[in-house]
Amino acid sequence: MALRMTIWRFSRGINNRFNPPWVHARPEPAEQQGSCGFSTLKASGRLLNMEQRWKEFFADPSQWWDNRFTKKSSKHPDFKHKSTLEALWVDGWLNPCWVNERMVSMALGHIQSGDGLKSRARDCFCNGDKVSRLCQEGRLKEALHMVELMVQETTTTPIGAYLYLLKGCSKKKALAEGKQVHALIAQSVLDSNIFLANTLVHMYSKCGSVLDAHKVFSNMPQRNVYSWTAIISAYANSGQGEEAINLFQQMQRTGLAPDKVVFVVVLKACASLAALEQGKQLHSDIIKRGFQSDVIVGNTLVDMYAKCGCTDDARELFNNMSERNVVSWSAMIAGYAQNGLGKEALALYEHMKQEGVQPDNVTFVCVLSACAHSRLVDEGRCVFDSMRKDHGVTPDVVSWSAMIAGYAQNGLGKEALALYEQMKQEGVQPNNVTFVVLLKACASLAALEQGKQLHSDIIKRGFQSDVIVESTLVDMYAKCGCTEDARELFNNMSERNVVSWNAMIAGYAQNGLGKEALALYEQMKQEGVQPNNVTFVVLLKACASLAALEQGKQLHSDIIKRGFQSDVIVGSTLVDMYAKCGCIEDARELFNYMSERNVVSWSAMIAGYAQNGLGKEALALYEQMKQEGVQPNNVTFTCVLSACAHSRLVDEGRYVFDSMCKDHDVTPTKEHYACMVDLLARAGCWVDAELFTNKMPISHSVPLLVNSG
Repeated sequence: MALRMTIWRFSRGINNRFNPPWVHARPEPAEQQGSCGFSTLKASGRLLNMEQRWKEFFADPSQWWDNRFTKKSSKHPDFKHKSTLEALWVDGWLNPCWVNERMVSMALGHIQSGDGLKSRARDCFCNGDKVSRLCQEGRLKEALHMVELMVQETTTTPIGAYLYLLKGCSKKKALAEGKQVHALIAQSVLDSNIFLANTLVHMYSKCGSVLDAHKVFSNMPQRNVYSWTAIISAYANSGQGEEAINLFQQMQRTGLAPDKVVFVVVLKACASLAALEQGKQLHSDIIKRGFQSDVIVGNTLVDMYAKCGCTDDARELFNNMSERNVVSWSAMIAGYAQNGLGKEALALYEHMKQEGVQPDNVTFVCVLSACAHSRLVDEGRCVFDSMRKDHGVTPDVVSWSAMIAGYAQNGLGKEALALYEQMKQEGVQPNNVTFVVLLKACASLAALEQGKQLHSDIIKRGFQSDVIVESTLVDMYAKCGCTEDARELFNNMSERNVVSWNAMIAGYAQNGLGKEALALYEQMKQEGVQPNNVTFVVLLKACASLAALEQGKQLHSDIIKRGFQSDVIVGSTLVDMYAKCGCIEDARELFNYMSERNVVSWSAMIAGYAQNGLGKEALALYEQMKQEGVQPNNVTFTCVLSACAHSRLVDEGRYVFDSMCKDHDVTPTKEHYACMVDLLARAGCWVDAELFTNKMPISHSVPLLVNSG
């Protein structure tokens, strides 16, 4: 005993984790203990603390980093808490006796005693490290093969290796390899491990297979908050926000308390759906649970209110945040941008700078988007140029693409293409978004040669197999009148989705080839591709241009079967189709029964009356529209003035034209002037028509839409 004490005194400190149990159990001399036996109490406290740590670990291992396969020395901990950084060793002398049994029962591996590990365990640790490196290098097949060998050659369960593989599959979106890993796990005792199951759900989500993610989730014998967060995220990230919200409500019914992360995920789902009421309920829950002061939660709330159109609520929340970071400012600026409030976005950007907050690339993209949506292109260019000059921020590809988009969306295609050339000269590599924006600019200009040059660049940079880029190429060729080139490209696409089919169908429709558009729709159905609302809008316009009533009725039937009858855009286009086919009563009946109507719906019905020579009915509907609080836009006024022209309602037309600026703050365009000239000419008021033409504040080259009939 004396020898053992001597060895301990010279080789160990009192707090060393390798100390034998008798070190802490042995009482210190009475003069050192004090009256209460302080040393004994301290040792007991350590034992209780260690027991509490292990209980926390087994309650949720996902909160601890597993370093068993990567640590370089036995002195380094096997598990480390992600937040508190508390450490645990599987062979620690202070471990409670039940730890070994729990580790085995939870399939977390076996405890090895002492400083050394047995040879098989050591090989497993080394191989785990190799698996980690292979996954980081993207060599998933080699890593998978190594894990298969580990399973065959050792009794130690390679949980860490499985985690590395699953994370590698998530990063590379390697669904096939992920399913192979899942199969290996299913064959092992780890099949019921909650941490691995959560990681499997996450992997399937990242690989785009929500169905497989849900299968894993449904088969879990027990679930924690991270399990629910993983499956809710899977649905939210795949665009299925309603299901994400439903799952969150199910989680609440189980009695599990949601954390900050799950609130952020569900708020984003509400934002994507513009589900304001659910968002407000979440806000209430967040306040009850005390998360309202968390900056990430606050930023997401600002984003949710803005995306639901409540910019005033978003700004009030932003103003009252106890802590704001650059993300907070960017979220509020983005909210203004999304709601067409470019001036407010620019003002907030200036306020941000005055407060000393340094904008980042995301901020600049939000500001540029705000300028693009509000036709503030010159201001946007000033912001873009100031990035490097005033803030030391080098524009990345997203910033360049946003500025290019600003030009393209405002009809400045030539400027967009010129900026692309500058971007290349500065060595910035375009991405798929850049090419999509530029192709749309070429399409709007019918700039075929530039479009072909872009096509060449796309091939050089390896984006030719990107389905979105290819679909936009199809659209560009079609809008440049090259429907045969567009169809050849469409036929040779390596992958086609509904967007690709819509692009080709729209290409035919826009070039007056309605029959070809309808034929391609039939082929689309035969190949099992599900049409969406855009498909039906394009096809209905094709039927309207052909006055193809029977095909339009068939489409109406398909729309009802597929549940798109309540879509306001589809409904408005149906109204337009029936009206252009001369079925004005059917159009009005459909209009009356629409569950939702917007300014487009009203304008479509007014246009229908105009096209069928029913000017008084058009004016009556226009008055009803105003009474119901729907604000007319420039398209509405074109339809109303056209109706007045067709019915020679001169006084009514003059009144409507005068009210545009005075009552509705709509500046007349050349189309409105053309309608007025046409109205006066049809009514035989030639002098008035000429005087009106001379008063035009725009070019007098507007064609007179005179029709003596």
